[in-house]
Amino acid sequence: MTEVRNRAEQGDAGAQYLLGNCYEEGVGVTQDYPQAVAWYRKAAEQGNAKAQSNLGASYEHGYGVTQDYQQAVAWYRKAAEQGEAAAQSNLGLSYASGHGVAQDYPQALAWYRKAAEQGYAVAQYNLGVSYAQGLGVAQDDKQALAWSRKAAEQGYASAQYNLGVSYAQGLGVAQDDKQALAWYRKAAAQGYASAQTNIDAVEARQRASLATDKSTSIAEDFKSYLDVQTHKPGVIAGMCGAYAISASDRPLFFRAYASADAAGGEADIAEFKNMANGVSKEVSDYRAAGDIEAFNYNVEFAKFACKYIKVI
Repeated sequence: MTEVRNRAEQGDAGAQYLLGNCYEEGVGVTQDYPQAVAWYRKAAEQGNAKAQSNLGASYEHGYGVTQDYQQAVAWYRKAAEQGEAAAQSNLGLSYASGHGVAQDYPQALAWYRKAAEQGYAVAQYNLGVSYAQGLGVAQDDKQALAWSRKAAEQGYASAQYNLGVSYAQGLGVAQDDKQALAWYRKAAAQGYASAQTNIDAVEARQRASLATDKSTSIAEDFKSYLDVQTHKPGVIAGMCGAYAISASDRPLFFRAYASADAAGGEADIAEFKNMANGVSKEVSDYRAAGDIEAFNYNVEFAKFACKYIKVI
């Protein structure tokens, strides 16, 4: 630290930038934002791009200096024009937000792209968002996906989340819950709260899908039983309930129930009661899984099953 300070005091721009960064981060010295700004300014005035970029950030956020968006843009621009990726990205954000400069999405996009092509993850993410929302460029899900992936692969949580959304919704790529969950989990592991919410939603949808597949399988078996008069009435009615779950074919349900009821048989009442209980529970599972459409789709049958249970 002593050597860095000596070099900084002798006018070495690189050392001035490093000393400013030490004061900003509290590394080797007590954290002191005004001191950080003072040393950044000395280096920035000598043309040090990193110092110019950090001085711009100090003005943007009001660290060690009165917040001033116009000053932030001025210093970002000096650094950006020298090719400093962080400054290019931040200048893009300034144009997108209209802070310190007139809002201009095409200009934001242009600066994002310069930084993104240097591999700067934040800019890659924002470029992806621009394509996803059509800000300053024609909306393009595939380009949004491509840039989000670049940032996500560098560990940028927001991009990992957006990549998960693309896979979950099939935006720019084939819908794939497995991939969606994989990227959501990466983002969630970094504390991205919305990612965990989406994990829960995808897993609920998968559980509902498994329940539907199970009902469909039972329904296929039911078709072979429906017209076989020798089967117990309770079995026929129960299979019909499963079919109603998967196909929402209520007329078929009532036809099979009527057939079962006509056959009579006290021994079958308990069996049908168990069937009705099981089907009602399955409908309730749809609601628990968050599949409101499936729940509403079958709620009338659930009510009928419960009503029949009370009758017997």
